[in-house]
Amino acid sequence: MTTATVVPAQAGIHAEQIWAWLGEVPDPEIPVISIVDLGIVRDVQIAGDGAYDITITPTYSGCPAMQVIADAITEALHAHGVAEVRLHNQLSPAWTTDWMSEAGKLALQGYGIAPPAQQVIDISGLRGGARAAVSRRAASSTPRIACPHCGSAHTEITSQFGSTPCKALYKCLACREPFDYFKCH
Repeated sequence: MTTATVVPAQAGIHAEQIWAWLGEVPDPEIPVISIVDLGIVRDVQIAGDGAYDITITPTYSGCPAMQVIADAITEALHAHGVAEVRLHNQLSPAWTTDWMSEAGKLALQGYGIAPPAQQVIDISGLRGGARAAVSRRAASSTPRIACPHCGSAHTEITSQFGSTPCKALYKCLACREPFDYFKCH
């Protein structure tokens, strides 16, 4: 997806400022975390023609919120006087929870969503037996998901899918509260 919107140009806006403004744009499905802290915004470049090229990656292929996110980016930057915005949807490499910021993970937890429990292991460079060994170890070491309400690790999964496809539904066996868990991928 490439979308271009042209209005009169304005000079002097640096990429760092664009990042800061994008850090104020909330994710439409989880409004306590910004699209920057979620890791959706991958790159900001100032093109030779003065346009701002913003590269975004969906949290999963086919994410229904991507058009809403694209519109929110364009609206936010236009509100700050950014003249030309071009959005680029990058599917490879695929988004991973490793791209979430620590501030974003804390925001999720404060909102009652358990953040991803472990780093995703990149096995793309491994071959043969090494790849299989890492895959078996990762599959056999199911992380304990801590309850975002009381902190107990005495929890159980109740559904592989929560309020959005990128979350699973858990229940705390200590405080008995249900909660979403942001799945690692």
